[in-house]
Amino acid sequence: MQTGTLFYIVGASGVGKDTLISQAMAMLAPTGRYVQARRAITRPKGPGEDHEPVDDAAFEHRRRAGGFLHMWEAHGLKYGLPISILDDLRAGRNVLANGSRGTLPDLAGVVDRFVVVEITAPASVLKARLLERGRESDADIEARLTRHVAPLPERLDVVTVVNDANIEEGAARLVAALETHAARLAVRRMPISSAHGHIAYLPADGRLVDARAYADVSRIDVIGKGASVRAAVNIAEPGAGLAPHEIGLTREAHAALGLPDGALVAIQRTPSPASRKLLQRKIAGEALTADDYAVLFRDVVEGRYPESETAAFLVKMIQTLDESEVVAVARARTQFMPRIAWNKPIVVDKHSLGGIPGSRITLIVVPIVAAHGLLMPKTSSRAITSASGTADVMEAIARIDLDAAGVRRVVEEVGGCIAWNGRLNHSVLDDIVNSITRPLDINNNYWSVASILSKKWSAGSTHVVVDMPYGPRAKLKTLEDAHQLGRAFELVGRGLGLEVRAKATDGSGPVGRGIGPALELRDVVKVLDNAQDAPSDLREKALLFASEILSFDPGVGSVAAGRVRAEALLASGAAKARFMRIVAAQGPVPLVMPGPLQHTVRAPAASTVSDVDGWHLAGIARRAGAPLDKGAGIDLLVRRGDTVAAHGALYTIHAASPAEFEAAVEMAGADPGIALGPSAV
Repeated sequence: MQTGTLFYIVGASGVGKDTLISQAMAMLAPTGRYVQARRAITRPKGPGEDHEPVDDAAFEHRRRAGGFLHMWEAHGLKYGLPISILDDLRAGRNVLANGSRGTLPDLAGVVDRFVVVEITAPASVLKARLLERGRESDADIEARLTRHVAPLPERLDVVTVVNDANIEEGAARLVAALETHAARLAVRRMPISSAHGHIAYLPADGRLVDARAYADVSRIDVIGKGASVRAAVNIAEPGAGLAPHEIGLTREAHAALGLPDGALVAIQRTPSPASRKLLQRKIAGEALTADDYAVLFRDVVEGRYPESETAAFLVKMIQTLDESEVVAVARARTQFMPRIAWNKPIVVDKHSLGGIPGSRITLIVVPIVAAHGLLMPKTSSRAITSASGTADVMEAIARIDLDAAGVRRVVEEVGGCIAWNGRLNHSVLDDIVNSITRPLDINNNYWSVASILSKKWSAGSTHVVVDMPYGPRAKLKTLEDAHQLGRAFELVGRGLGLEVRAKATDGSGPVGRGIGPALELRDVVKVLDNAQDAPSDLREKALLFASEILSFDPGVGSVAAGRVRAEALLASGAAKARFMRIVAAQGPVPLVMPGPLQHTVRAPAASTVSDVDGWHLAGIARRAGAPLDKGAGIDLLVRRGDTVAAHGALYTIHAASPAEFEAAVEMAGADPGIALGPSAV
């Protein structure tokens, strides 16, 4: 393969092409890697370019003998590039050829590496240079400058060098362009997977770049025509299957680049980020502004730091983030998220800190609010460590994987949606933070506040109510914890231009009966149907938050009036009807029923229920297959304070997989998760 590159340099009269070529060759020739093609021209020897003068007969003889790689005619003269250029290219030397823009050669299949270098200058600079030469009249110069110049063909590899400064700077720009393109490597997809990361392999015996010079570089940018990817650097020893002129990319990096094998790419060290001083300040414990954080977050997301520095920054930030900086962090986060514009003065949302088994009030609140007439584009997460999330429950009856256009369509049609947030306001920054902090068990509620409210902002919300459950097993342990974090939510809300109300709620136990998607959906439907056996605690909590949200409407005016309105919408069936319209608009799916395998856990003797460990019960539900198996879970049959007879039912385990069913039954046998005391009877 020809590893040298043929640079065909073109430019209009007055751009200084000949001067820049001469200067560039003076800088590059001593390396032994560059030569300048000596053109054959039917013109006598004279001042100017050092060419090979030939007459017409000699030129024609050489043409017939195949002595030219490329030739053309201009201004009554014939020009030819010698075929010996191919010998230089095969030897790995790069060739600079002074060419004509009007007669670009088609060297496909003849030259492996061919780059057109177009030297340009602004019209004002060209005019001044042409006037200084004194060869043309003002009218001729004006005609030259206004002449239409067709763009260069897209099929060609073109690099533009602007020569609008002094000779030294122009030559430096040309040399930089030549060096970048001369060192390009051919892409090769390696039979290696790097999971979620991107890795590039440089050959240790490379002819075009010194791989060892990149050994201590954390990242490089691999840049091809219209595409690029950032990757970590590994070095492949000889015999590893990588040719000296190639760059290997793992499967993921190759797919991200999107160019075929053999495509030529340049590499450059990922620039030392301008944010490094900010990172060092934060690691030292200093406070940063929203603009500071935006710069740092962008460089972290773009992979400009090695993992060690990224981890040091994020761990320090998470550990020290407090009320003094949380608004700055939230504002910085919004710079990475486009905002949905609803063109409505009030767009409402709710959020729960989660962790309370069975507390699936969103599926009741959204249809109540939408039936009233407020917009509520609700996006929710799937379960991470629990038996079910809001998105998992909704997925047991409807599609949830809506994109931004789908959310807009559904909300504009029926006033609300209950969609999965994975396709809408997914945060790459959160992915990076979680990958570092979760294994270290580093948590910070203020980071959660910034993350949550920046996503509400991106969804177009203007008014938000936050559910803050507290209790011995909840994320927030005490009422004071809830009040303190509630103040942070309201503070950050004001900083983002949102009206936020944080409400502390009892999180000491599960809500409703079901734990698991299908069983929780059953409870929701019972409440919407006003069924007599609907879980009263689930109904009450849903009405509490619906009332709060409806009070944002000036036409409602107060939480008390909101309660009256919410109860009326629920009792009339309007909320249930709106829920079914939301399901229809999102796309109904076959209703998931509780799993057919059942085992009822019973009290060994007449007892009183002294405690219900909903979190342990959620663990049993997960062991039964929830939330992936949406029919798996637990149907809770008792509450704290209930009395049960000997062998009375405490809860029923549902599953579909025999293996998971048996594992859940075994887990419940070892610890049922319900504490029993002496019977009050």
